[in-house]
Formats: sequence, C-alpha cells, structure tokens
Amino acid sequence: MASEAVKKILSAEADSDRKISDARKRSDDIIAEAERYSAIAVQKKISVAASESEKIRDEYRKKAEIHARQAERECIEKIGVISALAEKNMNNAVNAVIDEFF
Repeated sequence: MASEAVKKILSAEADSDRKISDARKRSDDIIAEAERYSAIAVQKKISVAASESEKIRDEYRKKAEIHARQAERECIEKIGVISALAEKNMNNAVNAVIDEFF
C-alpha cells in the first residue's frame, strides 16, 4: 500500500512538473508573440512618424522657397531704389563740382 501511495505521489509530481513545464512554454510563447506584435506596432508607428515628418519637411521647404523668392524680390526692389538714389546723388555731386569749378 505504501508503495502504491508513493507511486501516486511520484506520478502526481511528474504530472505537476509536466504541467508546470507546459505552462512555462505557453507563457514563453505568449511573451514572444506579444514581443513580435509590439515590435510590429512600434515599426508601424515609426513609419507613420517618418511619413508625417517628411510631409512637414516638404511643407517647410515650400514655405522657405516662397519666402526666399519674396525676399529676393524685395531686395531687388530696394536695390533699384538705392541705385536710383545713388545715381541721383552722383549726378548732383558731379553737377556741384562742375558748377563750383566752371
């Protein structure tokens, strides 16, 4: 009787060890699957963020080009005004020198 009880105890322990081993394997599988899904989710988020940042960069590039063209136009206009004033001042200076000496 005692040996049968020992056999039952050993069998129960073996059964318990097997169930614990199976549970650990299932736990490891669940964790591995969760890691894969989270890695995929992170990759998708990174992809979306990269796409959004590229769109924002394009918008800023376009705005910078527009601003650069406007600034260039304004500079050309101001250069024209300054050149006209310089020409007028030069003519006045030349006339003043001519009038003073002749």
